[in-house]
Amino acid sequence: MPEFVIDPRVAAQVAEHRYPLLFATISGAHLYGFPSPDSDFDIRGAHILPLQDALGLWPDKHDTVQVCGIRDGLEIDLVTHDLRKFFGLMLKRNGYVMEQVFSPLTVLTTPEHAELKSIASQCLTRHHVHHYKGFFHTQWKLFEKERPRRVKPLLYTYRVLLTGIHLMRTEEIEANLVTLNNEFRLPQIPDLVARKLAGPEQSTLPETDVTFHESECKRLLTQLEAASDASHLPDVPTGSSALNDLLVRVRTGLRSQ
Repeated sequence: MPEFVIDPRVAAQVAEHRYPLLFATISGAHLYGFPSPDSDFDIRGAHILPLQDALGLWPDKHDTVQVCGIRDGLEIDLVTHDLRKFFGLMLKRNGYVMEQVFSPLTVLTTPEHAELKSIASQCLTRHHVHHYKGFFHTQWKLFEKERPRRVKPLLYTYRVLLTGIHLMRTEEIEANLVTLNNEFRLPQIPDLVARKLAGPEQSTLPETDVTFHESECKRLLTQLEAASDASHLPDVPTGSSALNDLLVRVRTGLRSQ
């Protein structure tokens, strides 16, 4: 993957966050390896509520912060969760937040972020397969119902299938489709990625190609289910105590120096 250069407008948006951040990374098409020229920047991360807000009567009012808009011509979608909510999502079969923790496209990091990555590895389970299967079915339904068919949901479909298979086999998160295809060697992926990189978000696909891609996705779904059956990932996360300890330390101000 080419070296990631942070757009100053993205860095400025993160710097203006109303709360301190444990980390902020890039998700979406940029992380997946196929941003269109007009793709927005999806920033995701975890923020730290002050103790008085976290212990107050209405912590839910502050546990998610979302800022969407245009900054100097760049569309930015920033979403962060307070640590307690974010850590709770990590203990569920939520592959999306795991991809955010492990994203190599880092806008802001801290020593605690490095610690969180280590703990996150202890929160991966074989049941994350349900996240990737569910995401697959959602993206395929979107691809099926549109006319003309768009390249974007098809690429998302391939991406979640390959990420899920790779996780079940290797116990590691990899969200970049181009990197994943170094392992899977699907000949259709480079052409689809090239279409997406060169065109707008609404790039379309010839109807004559649909049958082939449907067959391929069904084949990969079968591989995902087989990889889950054979996976050595645990059935339950083992990192809950470590997450609780990190949450208490950060919330009470005992952060790494």
